[in-house]
Amino acid sequence: MNRTISEQLFASALKSIPGGVNSPVRAFRGVGGQPFFVEKAAGSHLTDVDGNDYIDYVCTWGPAIHGHAFSPIIKAVQNTAENGTSFGIPNRLEVRMAELVKEAVPSIGKIRFCNSGTEATMSAIRLARGFTGRNKIIKFDGCYHGHADSLLVKAGSGALTFGHPDSAGVPASFTQHTLVAPFNDPQALRELFAANKNDIAGIIVEPVPGNAGLYLPESGYLEFLRTVCSEEGALLIFDEVMTGFRLARGGAQELFGIRPDISCFGKIIGGGLPVGAFGGRNEIMDKLAPLGPVYQAGTLSGNPLAMAAGIAALENLTPEVYKTLEVLGASLESGMKTAAARYNIPVQFNRIGSMFCGYFIDRSVKNLGEAMGSDRIKFAKYFHLMLEQGIYFAPSQFEAGFISTAHTEQDIEKTIEAANNSFAKL
Repeated sequence: MNRTISEQLFASALKSIPGGVNSPVRAFRGVGGQPFFVEKAAGSHLTDVDGNDYIDYVCTWGPAIHGHAFSPIIKAVQNTAENGTSFGIPNRLEVRMAELVKEAVPSIGKIRFCNSGTEATMSAIRLARGFTGRNKIIKFDGCYHGHADSLLVKAGSGALTFGHPDSAGVPASFTQHTLVAPFNDPQALRELFAANKNDIAGIIVEPVPGNAGLYLPESGYLEFLRTVCSEEGALLIFDEVMTGFRLARGGAQELFGIRPDISCFGKIIGGGLPVGAFGGRNEIMDKLAPLGPVYQAGTLSGNPLAMAAGIAALENLTPEVYKTLEVLGASLESGMKTAAARYNIPVQFNRIGSMFCGYFIDRSVKNLGEAMGSDRIKFAKYFHLMLEQGIYFAPSQFEAGFISTAHTEQDIEKTIEAANNSFAKL
């Protein structure tokens, strides 16, 4: 493929934007090479500035569940923009959006909108601390909850050690109240609670971790998290920024039958525009200002364009949508596994609904440590082989892929054909 214009744009971007991108993974550092620049998108396809067409399995990193340029969302944004793009005072769309989320997610009594998933998780943790009067939060190795200082934490040398900053510019003192445990390991969690008696405000978790590739909770694990939080007086926070409204209308908590204390959302609820939200039981949410002592605010929170887009996205998520996504996901999974087996390529293909990830490894992957054992060099080669055939997967071994309702069986068939061609060259 010719990408001359993309190459020129990237060279210009490098002079004005750190790394040439406004979010690190877009730089293709995980796979080598340079990113392409998009000119337009429609349905399941992207078109770059050089005119190349790609079947898109990144879907804006999750939000585009209806595909790109979905007509109801475009019309909602256009109609709303005619009345203004921001008001800084309540608008009726905020109320409708809150009602839609509450209808879909029974664990939520009240909800507060913000502008990103990072804001949502950061605020949820502050709220958990304010509600419980405790200091420490438990997160899991491999789960990403945005780039707030206290959440950019990697595990210490053992289960009972504090986490360490995972980014320059984050003082160690900022992370001393964040404890890190391996996912799918109940014993490690019990040890953390025992070592920090009556000082753990809550657990924050991606119910299906999608930021180290994709792996699933083992049977009973989410139920265990719910039980241990209830026993210890801590709050269970589900980060459903990625899984919310994607795995089911009620998110992962509907799918697994778990009721968290606080839930965080983003991505799909903005219809492709910047948005975040966190909600929970009334007595917890009423601790927020202006009712309570936990402060949180945002100039563009409840932005009318984002609310209009989100409403259109949610109102079009019918039961048929999830049936369609499951059929497409199962078809992709079956075809990819068959293609890998044909060429004796060790691949662990994890999928749940319309989320998936293929690891180049010969054993199961159920936590970050196991994901790190995958062959990243082979993935990088595979990524570029697929890209040259017009198939765009996330440019990192450690990102989930997504399917939209705009994808067709023909898209899936073309993807599987490309995978066969790629596996033959690995």
